[in-house]
Amino acid sequence: MSSNIDAAAVADLHKLGYEQEMTRRRGLFHILFIHRTIHFCCANKNIWLAYGLSAPLATGLIGGGPAVLIWGWVFVSAFIFTLALSMAEISAKYPTSGGAYYWCFRLASPRSRVLLSWINGWLTMVGVWTICLSVTFGTAQIIVAGAGIFHPDWVAKTWHTYLIFLGVTLTCTALGIFLNDILHYIDIVCACWTILGVLVMLVCISAKAASGRHTAAFALGHFDPSASGWTPGWSFFIGLLPVTYTYAAIGMIASMAEELHNPTVDLPRAIVWSIPLGFLQGVFFLLPILFTLPDVATLLAVASGQPIGVMFTLIMGSKGGGFGMARTCMLSLFTIQILVFGVAMFCAISISSAASRATWAFARDKAIPMHTFLAHVASEKHGPVNAFLLVTVVQLLLGLIYLGSSAAFNAFVGVAVMCLQASYSMPVLISLVNGRDNVKDSPYSLGRWGWAINGMAVLWTMFEMVLFSMPAVVPVTRVSMNYASVVFVGFATISAVWYMINGRFYYTGPPIPSDSAQPSSESVVANEKKGRSLGD
Repeated sequence: MSSNIDAAAVADLHKLGYEQEMTRRRGLFHILFIHRTIHFCCANKNIWLAYGLSAPLATGLIGGGPAVLIWGWVFVSAFIFTLALSMAEISAKYPTSGGAYYWCFRLASPRSRVLLSWINGWLTMVGVWTICLSVTFGTAQIIVAGAGIFHPDWVAKTWHTYLIFLGVTLTCTALGIFLNDILHYIDIVCACWTILGVLVMLVCISAKAASGRHTAAFALGHFDPSASGWTPGWSFFIGLLPVTYTYAAIGMIASMAEELHNPTVDLPRAIVWSIPLGFLQGVFFLLPILFTLPDVATLLAVASGQPIGVMFTLIMGSKGGGFGMARTCMLSLFTIQILVFGVAMFCAISISSAASRATWAFARDKAIPMHTFLAHVASEKHGPVNAFLLVTVVQLLLGLIYLGSSAAFNAFVGVAVMCLQASYSMPVLISLVNGRDNVKDSPYSLGRWGWAINGMAVLWTMFEMVLFSMPAVVPVTRVSMNYASVVFVGFATISAVWYMINGRFYYTGPPIPSDSAQPSSESVVANEKKGRSLGD
Protein backbone atom coordinates (compact mmCIF):
# COMPACT_ATOMS: atom_id res chain seq x y z
CA MET A 1 0.00 0.00 0.00
CA SER A 2 2.85 2.37 0.86
CA SER A 3 4.46 1.81 -2.54
CA ASN A 4 1.17 2.61 -4.27
CA ILE A 5 0.81 5.84 -2.30
CA ASP A 6 4.41 6.78 -3.10
CA ALA A 7 3.79 6.09 -6.78
CA ALA A 8 0.74 8.35 -6.70
CA ALA A 9 2.77 11.08 -4.98
CA VAL A 10 5.50 10.80 -7.62
CA ALA A 11 2.86 11.07 -10.35
CA ASP A 12 1.40 14.16 -8.68
CA LEU A 13 4.85 15.73 -8.46
CA HIS A 14 5.43 15.07 -12.16
CA LYS A 15 2.17 16.88 -12.94
CA LEU A 16 3.52 19.85 -11.00
CA GLY A 17 6.59 19.91 -13.25
CA TYR A 18 9.24 18.07 -11.21
CA GLU A 19 10.90 14.69 -11.10
CA GLN A 20 11.27 12.81 -7.82
CA GLU A 21 14.77 13.38 -6.38
CA MET A 22 14.26 13.08 -2.63
CA THR A 23 13.36 9.89 -0.80
CA ARG A 24 9.86 9.66 0.63
CA ARG A 25 10.35 8.46 4.19
CA ARG A 26 7.88 10.52 6.19
CA GLY A 27 4.26 9.98 7.08
CA LEU A 28 1.80 12.29 8.84
CA PHE A 29 3.22 11.80 12.32
CA HIS A 30 6.81 12.30 11.22
CA ILE A 31 5.98 15.55 9.45
CA LEU A 32 3.71 16.66 12.26
CA PHE A 33 6.52 16.11 14.75
CA ILE A 34 9.07 17.92 12.61
CA HIS A 35 6.60 20.74 12.15
CA ARG A 36 6.20 20.98 15.89
CA THR A 37 9.90 21.04 16.39
CA ILE A 38 9.98 23.95 14.00
CA HIS A 39 7.18 25.64 15.79
CA PHE A 40 7.29 24.63 19.25
CA CYS A 41 8.50 25.17 16.74
CA CYS A 42 4.92 24.31 14.66
CA ALA A 43 3.09 21.03 13.86
CA ASN A 44 4.83 18.80 16.11
CA LYS A 45 7.38 21.12 15.79
CA ASN A 46 5.59 22.33 18.69
CA ILE A 47 8.69 21.14 20.09
CA TRP A 48 9.53 24.70 19.48
CA LEU A 49 6.97 25.87 21.85
CA ALA A 50 8.92 25.42 25.02
CA TYR A 51 11.89 26.98 23.35
CA GLY A 52 9.97 29.59 21.41
CA LEU A 53 8.14 30.86 24.45
CA SER A 54 10.97 30.78 26.95
CA ALA A 55 13.78 32.37 24.95
CA PRO A 56 12.14 35.78 24.31
CA LEU A 57 10.15 35.61 27.58
CA ALA A 58 11.46 39.03 28.65
CA THR A 59 9.46 40.77 25.90
CA GLY A 60 6.20 39.33 27.21
CA LEU A 61 7.07 40.45 30.74
CA ILE A 62 7.94 43.93 29.49
CA GLY A 63 4.68 44.11 27.57
CA GLY A 64 2.55 43.53 30.65
CA GLY A 65 3.34 40.24 32.34
CA PRO A 66 1.11 37.20 32.95
CA ALA A 67 -2.05 38.50 31.27
CA VAL A 68 -0.14 39.26 28.08
CA LEU A 69 1.60 35.88 28.02
CA ILE A 70 -1.47 33.71 28.53
CA TRP A 71 -4.14 35.71 26.68
CA GLY A 72 -1.70 36.74 24.02
CA TRP A 73 -1.09 33.05 23.42
CA VAL A 74 -4.84 32.52 22.93
CA PHE A 75 -5.19 35.62 20.74
CA VAL A 76 -2.30 34.86 18.40
CA SER A 77 -3.10 31.15 18.17
CA ALA A 78 -6.61 31.98 16.95
CA PHE A 79 -5.42 34.33 14.21
CA ILE A 80 -2.49 32.20 13.11
CA PHE A 81 -4.94 29.30 12.74
CA THR A 82 -6.61 31.19 9.88
CA LEU A 83 -3.25 31.45 8.11
CA ALA A 84 -2.60 27.74 8.65
CA LEU A 85 -6.01 26.84 7.17
CA SER A 86 -5.38 29.12 4.19
CA MET A 87 -1.97 27.59 3.52
CA ALA A 88 -3.34 24.08 3.93
CA GLU A 89 -5.92 24.67 1.22
CA ILE A 90 -3.27 25.78 -1.29
CA SER A 91 -0.66 23.19 -0.27
CA ALA A 92 -3.10 20.35 -0.85
CA LYS A 93 -3.34 21.35 -4.51
CA TYR A 94 0.35 22.18 -4.97
CA PRO A 95 2.36 19.93 -2.61
CA THR A 96 5.93 20.73 -3.64
CA SER A 97 9.06 21.65 -1.70
CA GLY A 98 8.95 25.04 -3.38
CA GLY A 99 6.11 25.98 -1.07
CA ALA A 100 4.87 29.58 -1.12
CA TYR A 101 6.91 30.84 -4.08
CA TYR A 102 5.61 27.97 -6.23
CA TRP A 103 2.06 28.71 -5.05
CA CYS A 104 2.47 32.37 -6.04
CA PHE A 105 3.64 31.36 -9.50
CA ARG A 106 0.70 29.02 -10.09
CA LEU A 107 -1.95 31.36 -8.65
CA ALA A 108 -0.79 34.68 -10.14
CA SER A 109 -1.51 35.87 -13.68
CA PRO A 110 1.04 35.03 -16.42
CA ARG A 111 1.99 38.69 -16.55
CA SER A 112 3.15 38.98 -12.95
CA ARG A 113 3.83 35.46 -11.78
CA VAL A 114 7.59 35.40 -12.46
CA LEU A 115 8.25 38.58 -10.51
CA LEU A 116 5.87 37.68 -7.67
CA SER A 117 7.36 34.21 -7.28
CA TRP A 118 10.87 35.73 -7.29
CA ILE A 119 9.90 38.19 -4.55
CA ASN A 120 8.22 35.47 -2.54
CA GLY A 121 11.11 33.07 -3.01
CA TRP A 122 13.64 35.55 -1.67
CA LEU A 123 11.35 36.43 1.24
CA THR A 124 11.33 32.73 1.98
CA MET A 125 15.11 32.40 1.66
CA VAL A 126 15.82 35.33 3.96
CA GLY A 127 13.16 34.05 6.34
CA VAL A 128 14.40 30.47 6.58
CA TRP A 129 18.04 31.51 6.87
CA THR A 130 17.40 34.07 9.60
CA ILE A 131 14.96 31.88 11.54
CA CYS A 132 17.64 29.19 11.55
CA LEU A 133 20.10 31.77 12.80
CA SER A 134 17.77 32.82 15.60
CA VAL A 135 17.22 29.22 16.69
CA THR A 136 20.85 28.11 16.64
CA PHE A 137 22.03 31.32 18.26
CA GLY A 138 19.23 31.09 20.80
CA THR A 139 20.39 27.58 21.64
CA ALA A 140 23.88 28.96 22.29
CA GLN A 141 22.38 31.59 24.59
CA ILE A 142 20.55 28.88 26.50
CA ILE A 143 23.89 27.19 27.14
CA VAL A 144 25.30 30.50 28.35
CA ALA A 145 22.28 31.00 30.63
CA GLY A 146 22.72 27.49 32.05
CA ALA A 147 26.38 28.14 32.79
CA GLY A 148 25.39 31.36 34.51
CA ILE A 149 23.30 29.46 37.03
CA PHE A 150 26.34 27.75 38.54
CA HIS A 151 28.80 30.56 37.79
CA PRO A 152 26.89 33.80 38.37
CA ASP A 153 30.10 35.84 38.39
CA TRP A 154 31.00 34.72 34.89
CA VAL A 155 29.89 37.11 32.18
CA ALA A 156 30.08 35.63 28.71
CA LYS A 157 31.82 37.81 26.18
CA THR A 158 30.42 38.14 22.70
CA TRP A 159 33.09 35.91 21.22
CA HIS A 160 32.34 33.22 23.84
CA THR A 161 28.74 33.18 22.70
CA TYR A 162 29.76 33.13 19.05
CA LEU A 163 32.05 30.14 19.56
CA ILE A 164 29.24 28.24 21.30
CA PHE A 165 26.94 29.21 18.44
CA LEU A 166 29.55 27.93 16.01
CA GLY A 167 29.60 24.58 17.77
CA VAL A 168 25.80 24.33 17.83
CA THR A 169 25.47 25.20 14.14
CA LEU A 170 28.15 22.80 12.95
CA THR A 171 26.69 20.02 15.11
CA CYS A 172 23.23 20.56 13.63
CA THR A 173 24.68 20.54 10.12
CA ALA A 174 26.64 17.34 10.69
CA LEU A 175 23.63 15.56 12.17
CA GLY A 176 21.31 16.87 9.46
CA ILE A 177 23.57 15.58 6.70
CA PHE A 178 24.96 12.32 8.08
CA LEU A 179 21.77 11.24 9.84
CA ASN A 180 19.46 12.39 7.06
CA ASP A 181 18.14 8.89 6.46
CA ILE A 182 16.95 8.56 10.09
CA LEU A 183 15.84 12.14 10.72
CA HIS A 184 12.20 11.07 10.58
CA TYR A 185 12.85 8.87 13.63
CA ILE A 186 14.67 11.72 15.35
CA ASP A 187 11.56 13.84 14.81
CA ILE A 188 9.56 11.36 16.87
CA VAL A 189 12.18 11.32 19.62
CA CYS A 190 12.09 15.10 19.52
CA ALA A 191 8.33 15.18 20.02
CA CYS A 192 8.49 12.72 22.91
CA TRP A 193 11.30 14.73 24.51
CA THR A 194 9.25 17.91 24.30
CA ILE A 195 6.05 16.42 25.65
CA LEU A 196 7.89 14.70 28.48
CA GLY A 197 9.84 17.85 29.22
CA VAL A 198 6.70 19.97 29.48
CA LEU A 199 5.10 17.43 31.81
CA VAL A 200 8.19 17.27 34.01
CA MET A 201 8.37 21.04 34.25
CA LEU A 202 4.65 21.26 34.97
CA VAL A 203 4.85 18.82 37.87
CA CYS A 204 8.13 19.98 39.39
CA ILE A 205 7.56 23.71 39.07
CA SER A 206 4.06 23.38 40.50
CA ALA A 207 5.29 21.19 43.36
CA LYS A 208 8.25 23.34 44.42
CA ALA A 209 7.23 26.98 43.83
CA ALA A 210 10.05 28.25 46.09
CA SER A 211 9.42 31.87 45.11
CA GLY A 212 5.76 31.63 46.13
CA ARG A 213 2.43 30.92 44.50
CA HIS A 214 0.02 33.31 42.90
CA THR A 215 -3.74 33.42 42.74
CA ALA A 216 -5.61 32.78 39.53
CA ALA A 217 -6.39 36.49 39.38
CA PHE A 218 -2.66 37.28 39.18
CA ALA A 219 -1.64 34.41 36.89
CA LEU A 220 -4.43 35.06 34.42
CA GLY A 221 -5.13 38.74 34.86
CA HIS A 222 -2.13 40.69 36.16
CA PHE A 223 -1.19 43.38 33.67
CA ASP A 224 1.52 45.99 34.23
CA PRO A 225 2.67 47.86 31.10
CA SER A 226 4.91 50.30 32.96
CA ALA A 227 8.17 48.58 31.91
CA SER A 228 7.50 49.17 28.20
CA GLY A 229 6.70 52.86 28.32
CA TRP A 230 3.95 52.36 25.74
CA THR A 231 0.26 53.00 26.34
CA PRO A 232 -1.46 49.97 27.93
CA GLY A 233 -3.23 48.94 24.73
CA TRP A 234 -0.16 48.95 22.52
CA SER A 235 1.99 47.48 25.29
CA PHE A 236 -0.24 44.39 25.19
CA PHE A 237 0.47 43.95 21.49
CA ILE A 238 4.20 44.48 22.00
CA GLY A 239 4.05 41.61 24.48
CA LEU A 240 2.74 39.34 21.71
CA LEU A 241 6.14 39.18 20.06
CA PRO A 242 7.26 35.97 21.85
CA VAL A 243 4.07 34.16 20.85
CA THR A 244 4.22 35.39 17.28
CA TYR A 245 7.83 34.28 17.03
CA THR A 246 6.86 30.80 18.18
CA TYR A 247 4.47 30.45 15.25
CA ALA A 248 6.77 32.15 12.74
CA ALA A 249 7.80 29.07 10.77
CA ILE A 250 4.52 27.21 10.37
CA GLY A 251 4.94 27.03 6.61
CA MET A 252 8.46 25.62 6.56
CA ILE A 253 6.97 22.16 6.71
CA ALA A 254 5.98 22.60 3.05
CA SER A 255 9.63 22.33 2.07
CA MET A 256 9.53 18.69 3.18
CA ALA A 257 6.58 17.89 0.89
CA GLU A 258 8.63 15.79 -1.52
CA GLU A 259 9.72 13.52 1.32
CA LEU A 260 6.14 12.74 2.37
CA HIS A 261 4.40 9.54 1.37
CA ASN A 262 1.04 11.20 0.71
CA PRO A 263 1.58 14.98 0.66
CA THR A 264 -1.79 15.89 -0.82
CA VAL A 265 -3.46 14.53 2.30
CA ASP A 266 -0.84 14.74 5.03
CA LEU A 267 0.79 18.09 4.31
CA PRO A 268 -2.35 20.22 4.84
CA ARG A 269 -3.35 18.14 7.86
CA ALA A 270 0.05 18.66 9.47
CA ILE A 271 -0.03 22.42 8.83
CA VAL A 272 -3.50 22.75 10.36
CA TRP A 273 -3.08 20.41 13.31
CA SER A 274 0.16 22.06 14.34
CA ILE A 275 -1.78 25.02 15.72
CA PRO A 276 -4.23 23.35 18.15
CA LEU A 277 -1.59 20.88 19.29
CA GLY A 278 0.89 23.68 19.78
CA PHE A 279 -1.70 25.75 21.59
CA LEU A 280 -2.42 23.01 24.13
CA GLN A 281 1.25 22.35 24.72
CA GLY A 282 1.81 26.07 25.21
CA VAL A 283 -0.93 26.27 27.82
CA PHE A 284 0.63 23.41 29.79
CA PHE A 285 4.01 25.13 29.56
CA LEU A 286 2.82 28.60 30.53
CA LEU A 287 0.34 28.00 33.33
CA PRO A 288 2.73 26.50 35.94
CA ILE A 289 5.22 29.31 35.25
CA LEU A 290 2.60 32.04 35.62
CA PHE A 291 1.28 30.59 38.89
CA THR A 292 4.81 30.46 40.35
CA LEU A 293 6.36 33.47 38.60
CA PRO A 294 9.13 35.20 40.61
CA ASP A 295 9.30 38.97 40.95
CA VAL A 296 9.07 40.42 37.45
CA ALA A 297 11.44 43.32 38.20
CA THR A 298 14.13 40.84 39.26
CA LEU A 299 13.73 38.89 36.03
CA LEU A 300 13.88 42.00 33.86
CA ALA A 301 17.06 43.11 35.62
CA VAL A 302 19.01 40.05 34.40
CA ALA A 303 22.07 41.41 32.60
CA SER A 304 21.93 38.91 29.74
CA GLY A 305 18.35 39.84 28.86
CA GLN A 306 17.46 36.12 28.98
CA PRO A 307 15.70 35.60 32.34
CA ILE A 308 14.74 31.96 31.94
CA GLY A 309 17.76 30.56 33.84
CA VAL A 310 17.25 32.90 36.79
CA MET A 311 13.51 32.29 36.69
CA PHE A 312 13.85 28.51 37.03
CA THR A 313 16.50 28.91 39.71
CA LEU A 314 14.19 31.10 41.81
CA ILE A 315 11.20 28.85 41.26
CA MET A 316 13.11 25.70 42.18
CA GLY A 317 14.82 27.39 45.11
CA SER A 318 18.37 26.23 44.35
CA LYS A 319 20.96 26.12 41.61
CA GLY A 320 20.67 22.37 41.52
CA GLY A 321 16.93 22.60 41.23
CA GLY A 322 17.08 25.24 38.53
CA PHE A 323 19.49 23.27 36.41
CA GLY A 324 18.88 19.71 37.38
CA MET A 325 15.70 19.31 39.46
CA ALA A 326 17.27 16.19 40.96
CA ARG A 327 17.14 17.44 44.56
CA THR A 328 13.57 18.54 44.24
CA CYS A 329 11.79 15.95 42.17
CA MET A 330 14.08 12.94 42.35
CA LEU A 331 14.38 13.10 38.59
CA SER A 332 18.11 13.36 38.17
CA LEU A 333 17.98 12.51 34.44
CA PHE A 334 15.84 15.50 33.68
CA THR A 335 16.70 19.10 34.32
CA ILE A 336 14.85 22.18 33.35
CA GLN A 337 17.83 23.64 31.63
CA ILE A 338 18.75 20.39 29.91
CA LEU A 339 15.16 19.88 28.82
CA VAL A 340 14.96 23.33 27.28
CA PHE A 341 18.39 22.85 25.71
CA GLY A 342 17.31 19.49 24.28
CA VAL A 343 14.19 21.02 22.78
CA ALA A 344 16.28 23.82 21.28
CA MET A 345 18.82 21.41 19.76
CA PHE A 346 16.14 19.20 18.25
CA CYS A 347 14.46 22.31 16.89
CA ALA A 348 17.72 23.57 15.42
CA ILE A 349 18.31 20.27 13.62
CA SER A 350 14.79 20.15 12.21
CA ILE A 351 14.61 23.76 11.16
CA SER A 352 18.04 23.60 9.52
CA SER A 353 16.93 20.52 7.56
CA ALA A 354 13.75 22.24 6.43
CA ALA A 355 15.72 25.35 5.44
CA SER A 356 18.08 23.24 3.34
CA ARG A 357 15.10 21.81 1.44
CA ALA A 358 13.66 25.26 0.82
CA THR A 359 17.05 26.44 -0.44
CA TRP A 360 17.43 23.36 -2.64
CA ALA A 361 13.96 23.84 -4.15
CA PHE A 362 14.59 27.50 -5.02
CA ALA A 363 17.97 26.64 -6.53
CA ARG A 364 16.31 23.91 -8.58
CA ASP A 365 14.35 26.63 -10.35
CA LYS A 366 17.55 28.62 -11.07
CA ALA A 367 16.76 31.47 -8.68
CA ILE A 368 19.99 31.33 -6.62
CA PRO A 369 23.55 31.97 -7.84
CA MET A 370 25.41 28.69 -8.46
CA HIS A 371 22.01 27.04 -8.74
CA THR A 372 23.32 23.90 -10.46
CA PHE A 373 25.70 23.24 -7.58
CA LEU A 374 23.11 24.02 -4.88
CA ALA A 375 20.34 21.98 -6.52
CA HIS A 376 22.47 18.84 -6.58
CA VAL A 377 21.22 15.99 -4.41
CA ALA A 378 24.34 14.22 -3.20
CA SER A 379 22.72 10.87 -2.51
CA GLU A 380 19.58 9.25 -1.22
CA LYS A 381 21.28 8.89 2.16
CA HIS A 382 22.54 12.46 2.65
CA GLY A 383 20.06 14.60 0.69
CA PRO A 384 20.82 18.14 -0.59
CA VAL A 385 24.23 18.51 1.07
CA ASN A 386 25.29 21.61 -0.88
CA ALA A 387 22.12 23.50 0.00
CA PHE A 388 22.54 22.46 3.64
CA LEU A 389 26.10 23.80 3.65
CA LEU A 390 24.92 27.12 2.20
CA VAL A 391 22.40 27.46 5.04
CA THR A 392 25.24 26.85 7.49
CA VAL A 393 27.60 29.34 5.87
CA VAL A 394 24.93 32.05 5.80
CA GLN A 395 24.25 31.55 9.50
CA LEU A 396 27.91 31.72 10.44
CA LEU A 397 28.43 34.90 8.43
CA LEU A 398 25.35 36.63 9.82
CA GLY A 399 26.37 35.51 13.31
CA LEU A 400 29.50 37.64 12.99
CA ILE A 401 27.28 40.72 13.23
CA TYR A 402 26.77 39.87 16.90
CA LEU A 403 30.45 40.56 17.53
CA GLY A 404 29.95 44.13 16.37
CA SER A 405 26.42 45.01 17.48
CA SER A 406 23.98 42.88 19.44
CA ALA A 407 21.18 45.34 18.63
CA ALA A 408 21.72 44.95 14.88
CA PHE A 409 21.96 41.18 15.27
CA ASN A 410 18.70 40.97 17.22
CA ALA A 411 16.93 42.59 14.28
CA PHE A 412 17.24 39.29 12.42
CA VAL A 413 14.71 37.65 14.74
CA GLY A 414 12.11 40.19 13.69
CA VAL A 415 13.15 39.97 10.05
CA ALA A 416 12.67 36.20 10.08
CA VAL A 417 9.07 36.54 11.22
CA MET A 418 8.32 39.38 8.83
CA CYS A 419 9.76 37.59 5.81
CA LEU A 420 8.19 34.22 6.52
CA GLN A 421 4.75 35.51 7.39
CA ALA A 422 4.75 37.80 4.35
CA SER A 423 5.77 34.91 2.09
CA TYR A 424 2.99 32.72 3.51
CA SER A 425 0.35 35.40 3.02
CA MET A 426 1.27 36.40 -0.54
CA PRO A 427 -0.32 33.36 -2.23
CA VAL A 428 -3.36 33.73 0.03
CA LEU A 429 -3.74 37.36 -1.02
CA ILE A 430 -3.27 36.45 -4.69
CA SER A 431 -5.96 33.81 -4.33
CA LEU A 432 -8.33 36.38 -2.81
CA VAL A 433 -7.66 38.88 -5.60
CA ASN A 434 -8.47 36.15 -8.13
CA GLY A 435 -11.76 35.41 -6.41
CA ARG A 436 -10.43 32.12 -4.97
CA ASP A 437 -11.15 30.48 -8.34
CA ASN A 438 -7.84 28.60 -8.41
CA VAL A 439 -8.38 26.82 -5.08
CA LYS A 440 -12.01 25.84 -5.40
CA ASP A 441 -10.99 22.35 -6.46
CA SER A 442 -8.43 21.89 -3.67
CA PRO A 443 -8.66 18.52 -1.91
CA TYR A 444 -8.60 20.50 1.36
CA SER A 445 -11.26 23.06 0.51
CA LEU A 446 -12.28 25.77 2.97
CA GLY A 447 -15.62 25.99 1.20
CA ARG A 448 -17.88 28.93 1.96
CA TRP A 449 -15.65 29.97 4.87
CA GLY A 450 -12.67 30.54 2.60
CA TRP A 451 -13.21 34.25 2.02
CA ALA A 452 -13.44 35.09 5.71
CA ILE A 453 -10.56 32.83 6.72
CA ASN A 454 -8.25 34.11 3.97
CA GLY A 455 -9.14 37.71 4.73
CA MET A 456 -8.37 37.39 8.43
CA ALA A 457 -5.09 35.65 7.64
CA VAL A 458 -3.92 38.48 5.37
CA LEU A 459 -5.00 41.22 7.80
CA TRP A 460 -3.22 39.50 10.67
CA THR A 461 -0.01 39.27 8.68
CA MET A 462 -0.17 42.96 7.82
CA PHE A 463 -0.55 43.75 11.51
CA GLU A 464 2.39 41.48 12.34
CA MET A 465 4.59 43.40 9.94
CA VAL A 466 3.86 46.59 11.86
CA LEU A 467 4.28 44.88 15.21
CA PHE A 468 7.71 43.49 14.45
CA SER A 469 8.89 46.89 13.28
CA MET A 470 8.24 48.49 16.67
CA PRO A 471 10.72 48.74 19.56
CA ALA A 472 9.78 46.87 22.73
CA VAL A 473 10.36 49.86 24.99
CA VAL A 474 10.20 53.65 24.74
CA PRO A 475 11.89 56.05 24.80
CA VAL A 476 14.07 54.42 22.17
CA THR A 477 17.84 54.24 22.49
CA ARG A 478 20.48 53.00 20.07
CA VAL A 479 20.45 49.65 21.84
CA SER A 480 16.67 49.26 22.23
CA MET A 481 15.88 50.38 18.68
CA ASN A 482 14.21 47.73 16.53
CA TYR A 483 16.16 47.53 13.29
CA ALA A 484 14.02 44.74 11.80
CA SER A 485 12.27 47.00 9.32
CA VAL A 486 15.62 48.41 8.14
CA VAL A 487 17.04 44.93 7.57
CA PHE A 488 13.81 43.85 5.88
CA VAL A 489 13.95 46.75 3.42
CA GLY A 490 17.66 46.14 2.90
CA PHE A 491 17.15 42.51 1.92
CA ALA A 492 14.23 43.49 -0.33
CA THR A 493 16.42 46.04 -2.10
CA ILE A 494 19.22 43.54 -2.62
CA SER A 495 16.74 41.03 -4.04
CA ALA A 496 15.27 43.59 -6.44
CA VAL A 497 18.68 44.76 -7.63
CA TRP A 498 19.84 41.18 -8.12
CA TYR A 499 16.74 40.44 -10.19
CA MET A 500 17.41 43.41 -12.46
CA ILE A 501 21.08 42.68 -13.07
CA ASN A 502 21.02 38.90 -13.15
CA GLY A 503 17.90 37.09 -12.01
CA ARG A 504 15.64 38.09 -14.89
CA PHE A 505 18.04 36.48 -17.36
CA TYR A 506 17.98 33.08 -15.64
CA TYR A 507 14.83 32.84 -13.58
CA THR A 508 11.69 32.05 -15.53
CA GLY A 509 9.77 30.59 -12.63
CA PRO A 510 8.93 26.98 -11.81
CA PRO A 511 8.21 24.63 -14.74
CA ILE A 512 4.76 24.74 -16.27
CA PRO A 513 3.59 21.20 -17.09
CA SER A 514 1.32 20.67 -20.04
CA ASP A 515 -1.14 18.74 -17.90
CA SER A 516 -3.20 20.49 -15.27
CA ALA A 517 -1.69 20.04 -11.82
CA GLN A 518 -4.40 18.02 -10.19
CA PRO A 519 -3.84 15.46 -7.44
CA SER A 520 -3.90 11.85 -8.47
CA SER A 521 -7.18 9.99 -8.12
CA GLU A 522 -5.76 7.81 -5.35
CA SER A 523 -4.75 10.85 -3.29
CA VAL A 524 -8.13 12.49 -3.78
CA VAL A 525 -9.99 9.34 -2.80
CA ALA A 526 -7.83 8.93 0.29
CA ASN A 527 -8.45 12.56 1.14
CA GLU A 528 -12.20 12.29 0.77
CA LYS A 529 -12.32 9.15 2.90
CA LYS A 530 -10.69 11.05 5.71
CA GLY A 531 -13.28 13.79 5.42
CA ARG A 532 -10.87 16.66 5.23
CA SER A 533 -12.99 19.13 3.25
CA LEU A 534 -14.28 21.91 5.50
CA GLY A 535 -16.84 22.79 2.89
CA ASP A 536 -18.80 19.59 3.51
